[in-house]
Amino acid sequence: MNQDKLFIIAVGGTGMRCLESFTHLCAIGMFDNQEIEILTLDTDQTNGNKARVEQLIELYNRVKTFDGKKGGSPNADTFFSAKLNLYKFWTNYSGSGRRNYRNISRLTEGEPSEQSQNKMLSDLFLEEDTVQEFNLSHGYRAQTHLGSHLMFHGIVEAARNLATGENLQGGEKDLETFLMKLEKSSENARVFVFGSVFGGTGASSIPIIPNAFKKAIEVRSGDKSSINLSKVRFGSTLLTEYFSFKKPDLKQMSTKDDSVIADSSFFPLNSQAALQFYQGDPTVQSTYNSMYHIGWPIESKPMNTGSKEDKTITGGAEQKNPCHIVELLCACAAYDFFTRKVESTENKAEYLYRAVEFNNGAFNFDGNDMVGNENKAGDVFTNRLGAFLSLAHIALSKNGAAIGDKGIKGFLNQLKQNKIDKYSSLSDEETIEIDEYLKLFAYTFDNNKNFIPGWIYQIRSTVNPGKFLFNNSAFTENTKELQNLDMGAILLEEKNHWEKPIMGSRYDSFVKKLINQGHPKEAQKVTTTKEEFLAHIYNGITISQKFGL
Repeated sequence: MNQDKLFIIAVGGTGMRCLESFTHLCAIGMFDNQEIEILTLDTDQTNGNKARVEQLIELYNRVKTFDGKKGGSPNADTFFSAKLNLYKFWTNYSGSGRRNYRNISRLTEGEPSEQSQNKMLSDLFLEEDTVQEFNLSHGYRAQTHLGSHLMFHGIVEAARNLATGENLQGGEKDLETFLMKLEKSSENARVFVFGSVFGGTGASSIPIIPNAFKKAIEVRSGDKSSINLSKVRFGSTLLTEYFSFKKPDLKQMSTKDDSVIADSSFFPLNSQAALQFYQGDPTVQSTYNSMYHIGWPIESKPMNTGSKEDKTITGGAEQKNPCHIVELLCACAAYDFFTRKVESTENKAEYLYRAVEFNNGAFNFDGNDMVGNENKAGDVFTNRLGAFLSLAHIALSKNGAAIGDKGIKGFLNQLKQNKIDKYSSLSDEETIEIDEYLKLFAYTFDNNKNFIPGWIYQIRSTVNPGKFLFNNSAFTENTKELQNLDMGAILLEEKNHWEKPIMGSRYDSFVKKLINQGHPKEAQKVTTTKEEFLAHIYNGITISQKFGL
């Protein structure tokens, strides 16, 4: 992987779920030797998808933290190889005079002639009794013409506050740090934006982010600093509709705050109009280098926003949507963008897509569909995702972390019995943090013994009845089947199954390879006990999977 400086921006609820998939790609080891700057950007501070991915990244960093060094260091060819730095910024639509467009634009201030002109201009583009009045704190609700205007000025307003040091709002210092790192790295920076084009916040923000950041750097520095947008490489998802949700009823829409709500029945039309815009807009063409067109060309999957809800969820803590395969494809698009060789220095958007096998009403995904096959990238992806899923099954089912036992700690005890006791110094807290991450990645059970699917199980469910890299047995939800799962045979190709000895199990074969061949190597750049343990497990499973990498 190249050593350009990498930046990620996740915008809106869909962008947050794409970032969730990206974080798991980092956990399986797809971004070796990289320190990645990540910014979450939203209008909704309390958004459930935003909170979920921020908590995931914070847990990721606790897994990597050692001896007070937060987030650890970059490694190579191991789990959790990238170092992630998280920054959070949200536009401020709380408090007096900021809840809706009419107030935040101060249409009733100034001389009467100014008020009249401002009103006529606003009424020309924005419906007076609805669009100018709805509560902005839950996003722009598919009103992208309004959202782009407000998001641009929200970012610039934050820069003005930073320049004066006055009226600083939550998240503005994080935005400043992110922008300073972007400014410092500008000629070697690659910036990838996660967001949809059919909704509100993401669709509003993608077109304006490069110029908004350039303006913000200039404002914050008093025009003493800037970035050359022709030097910074920008990429983004063009993610079209792939889910639907409950249609709002008249009762909900009659309230002032919910007078405008996105209607998912219009998402296909929104997507079509957005793609026409991105194809022809000169600003997008001159500021973005790579645009990844990703969609779901079959019936959109209904989002589970809670069966007990009697109204459409517009945002807030209740918006915790399940994950979808297209979000993983967006994360893989970021991988492609970060590893893609620069063929031209011309700043003109290139539009990219990848086709996937579709037979009998179902998709069939392999590693090459996710990341391509250059330099065996597809095999690398399948190997690392399979290794991490195997580790999850070892900790969660074989050693019981999914039902409250100490999974990784139990595995360490097994290693100690096999005379590998160098990892015994890992504390209960450190091993539990790994267990907790694996639960979010794969699955767990609640106190009532109900199965709770994690990220990869949710991804797999959106592909059914098609294929997704692994045998169906790898995704069982049955407690007994999980306890007896042959984790060495989860990959589709039999050639990648763990060796099965004449006597014993595939798991016994894996433990033997772990003891004899799996010890960490200098090239993995692991120095702490926890890093060495993760590298050792990674090596043992990788050797067992026989990809020949």
